[in-house]
Formats: sequence, structure tokens, C-alpha cells
Amino acid sequence: MTAFQTIAMVDWSGGNDTGTNPREDAIWVAVSRLGQLEAPVYLRNRVEAEKWLAGLIDAEMQASRRVLIGFDFPFGYPKGFAAALTGRADPFAVWEWFERQIQDTPTLNNRFDLAGQINQALGQGQGPFWSNGLRKRDIAGLPRTKAGYVNPFPDRRAAELRAKGSFTCWQMAGAGAVGSQVFTGLPVLSRLRNRFAGRVAVWPFEALDKPVAFVEIWPSLTVTPAPENMIKDAWQVQETVRQVAALDADVLARILDVTAPEEGWIFGLGFETLLQGTRPLRNDCFALPPGVHWTPVDEALANLKQRLRPVTTTEQVSVDTALGRIAAQDVMANRANPPLPNTAVDGYGFAGGRGECDHELPLMQGRAAAGDAPGKVPEGRAIRVLTGAALPAGVDTVILQEDVKIVAGTVRFHGVIKQGANTRKAGEDVQKGDRIVSAGRRLVPADLALLAATGTASIVVRKPLRVGVISTGDEIVQPDHAAADGQIYDANRPMLMGLIAQFGYTVVDLGHVGDNRAALRARLDAAGGTVDAILTSGGASAGDEDHVSALLSEAGALDLWRIAVKPGRPLALGMWQGAPVFGLPGNPVAAMVCTLIFARPALARLAGQDWPEPQGFDVPADFSKRKKPGRREYLRARMRDGRVQVFASEGSGRISGLAWAKGLVELPDAAADIQPGDLVRYIPYGSFGIT
Repeated sequence: MTAFQTIAMVDWSGGNDTGTNPREDAIWVAVSRLGQLEAPVYLRNRVEAEKWLAGLIDAEMQASRRVLIGFDFPFGYPKGFAAALTGRADPFAVWEWFERQIQDTPTLNNRFDLAGQINQALGQGQGPFWSNGLRKRDIAGLPRTKAGYVNPFPDRRAAELRAKGSFTCWQMAGAGAVGSQVFTGLPVLSRLRNRFAGRVAVWPFEALDKPVAFVEIWPSLTVTPAPENMIKDAWQVQETVRQVAALDADVLARILDVTAPEEGWIFGLGFETLLQGTRPLRNDCFALPPGVHWTPVDEALANLKQRLRPVTTTEQVSVDTALGRIAAQDVMANRANPPLPNTAVDGYGFAGGRGECDHELPLMQGRAAAGDAPGKVPEGRAIRVLTGAALPAGVDTVILQEDVKIVAGTVRFHGVIKQGANTRKAGEDVQKGDRIVSAGRRLVPADLALLAATGTASIVVRKPLRVGVISTGDEIVQPDHAAADGQIYDANRPMLMGLIAQFGYTVVDLGHVGDNRAALRARLDAAGGTVDAILTSGGASAGDEDHVSALLSEAGALDLWRIAVKPGRPLALGMWQGAPVFGLPGNPVAAMVCTLIFARPALARLAGQDWPEPQGFDVPADFSKRKKPGRREYLRARMRDGRVQVFASEGSGRISGLAWAKGLVELPDAAADIQPGDLVRYIPYGSFGIT
């Protein structure tokens, strides 16, 4: 299937004309055309909406653009309703029936009366529909509440059972109800389908091989609450359009690979993570409340965790090549493990346990070995079984071969053996349908084993996060150049690139730029589209030559976090052409500590990984330290003879201490007076994912 060049999403309404002024609970449409998101369109009634949609379809077909249109109401009813209503288990028969029966004008329609008539015909006036939205008029057969309600059909479609918080299509009125939208929406879809006959395909009932596709959506599945300054309905269709338009063609194809021939399905259900992961970051995502001067470490981390989200797209790879990749969605077991009951030992299998006495069982010819199709063993007989063999029918117990004697074609043993001994039950490890990998997990070799064992050959993963690294400052010179007086060699860039590589991301070397704002701007601009995040070192404070901060500030996307931490303190956070920028301190020790404590979990979130919490251990100190309150401190450290040592100097320029250390000692925000033997928190480098 080819990509859709135009995406449109519709928030429908079953109510009357909503007037000239845009408002909530009305019809809204958002469109993305050739990758360009357009402002949401307000449509005051269904007559106007149908005309507008017909115009959209006609224009897009004339321009030879494929169009995907989503509508936020069910396309079908629970199983059995279509046949009861129309005589055919065909959702389009329901569409055509409603088109004939619904009388609809901008100010009046018969949806509640029609619901009552259906109830009287199919449910003795007690269901399946309920909730009369007309305050001044009772309707025969349509109860106002669910008191005495009887539904001859399932209450929910399979999709609604899975989509938590979704509403049943039987409810005709009330907050969140979709019953009226279905009654008034299906006739419009039916007319559009007939108007563009042979040019419209409806998912998931038909193959999407036509210029126009209709899909059912539920924006609440993936869309976050609307900003204060935006109408909820407009926000929801706009965000849904943006999410869908950002999907790769192969991902979209997987989302559309659904079979639900009668009930229909909600677009994106089961793929929520993929859709949510397409949201871009806002320029103000790092903004702190006014008046904040010093931010505690835990608060800074909580802000990053809350505000950042995945920015990487997805791809499908074979399990064999998935090591180290980040799962983009939950994976369910295709098969139980073990798939069949099997034997855990070499021995002899039979049915039932045995008591304290001598036992003798006739031995069948042949054997059951791993890989053999399970046969059948008659009652009262035994069969030779080898480790891993599926248990034949009639076998539920295995005795070890060393505990028996084979005499004249019989198996003889003495003693008690419990029923089920030395066997493994089917699915005792994993049942079919169990979640075996959660979205956000970085895959390790054991995950690959589990995926393979349960029949998963490929998995949807996040594409590797691309992290650019740039160092700044006239004082910096590359190691292959001669350093003049006052210059230092660039230690930060190779260190940061090494850290990023060990984190499992793609390193993009953006080089070194001197104290030249125009050159730095050009370097950052050139990185656009090639990186997902940027780490800079130096120039991130508020001095005359702090050009990183100055450029981010000019772009309106700078937040200078003064974090109550040592080493570190200033951390410039901002956005450049949609990519988050982490402005790290220039001192190598501070740069590394800030990378491990702040940049590492932030990058993990951007990459689609679960937020990583470094594992620390309480160990006895082999040092003395008196610490003032008000900030958290990190000391370069290593373990020796069961105690933790710290580097002799706390200077941020002492790079040798980074190589000497094997981890960090984390001292709390409060005051501390540490003496040898006191317990302190030690975080080995391995807990940060580095060696």
C-alpha cells in the first residue's frame, strides 16, 4: 500500500446546529496535507460537514492524493445486531438501514425515536439502547436510565473491551456517549460511500486499495488533555492528525492489519505507544516556574521525567538483530512455553501416581523423544521418555530411569511417586497471550530467548536515538594540534561520545566551535534533521562568551537550570529546530556527572526507553567528609576491601579522578558528617550503563 498524502480527522456531533461561533461539542476537522498541518476547521452542523467532506474528497482525488479520513464514532455494533436489524451480518447493511430511517436537519432529527422503535422491535422495549436525551418528552421503548435495562446483544464490542474508558454504542445521551453520533454519522458515511462509489474503502471491513479510506478513531486513546487556550475537540483532531501523519508507512500498515469483519475496530488500538511517541517536544518543555532559583536534584529529575517523551520513530527488525534495541510496543506470546506438557528427565512415563509398594507396568515399544509428535499410551502401560519430550496422551507422571529395572518387557520399581512427578505443565513458564516484553524495555539476550521460544520472529523497536556532541570555546584545541599557552585539549567531546555510545545511542560528532556565535549557529543549523538531541559542553552559563545559552535564548527556548548539585550547578536546557539541547558545564568532571545524573535518563526517555534509575548500594565509608546542607554532592569513588574510597581531590578539572574511579558516592541534600565506617550510597558506573 502507498502512503496517504492527506490525513483528515473528524470529531462528530449528534446534536443540533451549534451556531456561528466555534465551540465545544461541535463538529471539528483537522487536516494534514503533504506533511503540512492545517488549522482545525469548525463545522456548525452535519449538513455543512457532509458538504465540506465531499469537497475535500473531490479535491484530493483530483490532485491524485490518497486521503485517510477518521471519524470518532463506531462503524459497527456488537456481534449479532446487524443480522437482527437487517437480516444480514453486514455492517454496511446497518449503514444503509440508518440512511433510510434517519431524518436529520440542522435543528431536528429522529434519533431518539428511532432508538425506541429498535428497542421495541428487538428488545421488548428494554434495550439494547438507553438514555433518552429529550428532557421534555418520554419515548416509548427508550428508557432514560439503565433501570430495568435488558440488552439482547453484547454490551460492548471487542475493541471497547480492550479500550479502557471507551463508551458503549448503546448509550444515546449523557457525557461521553457515542450512540447519537453513530445514528447521525453512519448515514453520512453511507452517502459519501455511495457518492464516491468504487473510490472509498472502509477499514477494517474492506481492503484499503482505493484512493480514499475511512477509519474509526477514538482520540482519547492517545491524545493528552487540551491546552488551556484551545477547544478540546479542535485539539483532539489536530493531535490525532499529527500523530497519524508522523507514522512511517510500514508502521501504518501494521496498525491497519486488523480483522474485525462485523464490529469494526478503533484505529491505533494496541499501538498506542507508537502513536504517542510521535509527539514533538514543545519549546517551553523545560520551563521552570517563575521565582525558582535553585532546583533540588530530585525535582530536576522529576521535571525531566514528566516533560520529555519519545522522539524516535519505529521499525520492525528480526529478533536475531534486536539486541540492545528498545521495544516500541508490548509483545504478547504467540505460543505457550512450554507449548505442551513434557518430561523434565530421562525415564519412563505412565498415568497417575503410585503408593508405597512394588509396581510393575508393561513397557510399550518405542519411545518419546524431544521433537516427536506426542502419541498415546494405553492405561496401565508405560513408555520410554527422554528429557524434553512432549508427554504422550495417557502420560502425566515420569519416573527417573535410575529408579527402575527393566525385566522381561516390564518396568519395575518400588516406592511412592506423586502424580505429575518429573514433568512440566504446558504454559507453566509463559501462557499464550502473556506479555513477554513491555514497551520501553531495552532488549537483553534473555529477552531474545523468550521471544524466540514463544514464536516471535520480529519485533517493533525504536530507531536508535541520534545524539550530537559539540564542544565550544576558544581555549579548546584538538589533541592532534599544538596547544598554545592558555589552551587545553578537548577532553569533553571524546568522553561524551564514549558515554553516548555505551548508553546504546548513535553518536553524531558535531565537532568543536570556538567562541563565535555565528559559527555555532551555523553548526547547530547544519545538524538539523541529523540528530534527535544535542549535548554541548561549555558556553552554557550566563557569561559574555556563553554562546550556547545566548543562542538558545535568542530562539526563545532557553531555560537555565541552577541545580543544587556539586559538581555542576548550571545546566542549560533548550530546543534547537525541535531537538532538545543539553548544555553541560565545561569542566570535565562536572560534565560527566551531569551527563550521568541528568542527561542519561533524559536521553533514555527521548529514545523511548523506560526511565532508568541507577542502582545504589549502602556500603561503609573509608573516608571522612563534612558536608554543608542545601545541595547534593557526588564524589568520585571506588570499592576496596568492602569499603568505598573517594578521590583525594574534589576539583572539577581533575580528570584523572574520573579514570581512577569505578563509580560515584552520592551524598544527600542535607548536612552530613561522615566518618570511616558510616554507611554511604555508592553507585557503580555499571548502574549507569557504562564501564
